[in-house]
Amino acid sequence: MIIPFLVIGIIIACTILISAYRMIFGPGTFNRIAAANVIGTKAIVLLIIVGYIIERPHFVDIALMYAVLSFVGTIIFAKYLERGELCSP
Repeated sequence: MIIPFLVIGIIIACTILISAYRMIFGPGTFNRIAAANVIGTKAIVLLIIVGYIIERPHFVDIALMYAVLSFVGTIIFAKYLERGELCSP
C-alpha cells in the first residue's frame, strides 16, 4: 500500500524541481513568485504524503502551518513588489 504513495512522492519531488527551474530562470518577477508559491503548495502535499508513509499524523499540522506561512509570505512579497514598500507612512 505504501508503493503508490512513494511513486506519487517521487513525481511531486520531480515537479518541484521543474518549478525551481522556473523560479530561478523565470522570464519575469511575477512568474518567479508564482513558481515559489507552486513549490510551497507541492511541499505541503509532499509533507502529508511523507507523514502518511512514516505513520506520523503530526505532519498534517506542520503542513497546515506551512500553508498559512507560505500564503502570507506570498501576499507580503507581492505587495512589496507592487508598491515598493511594506508599510505606507
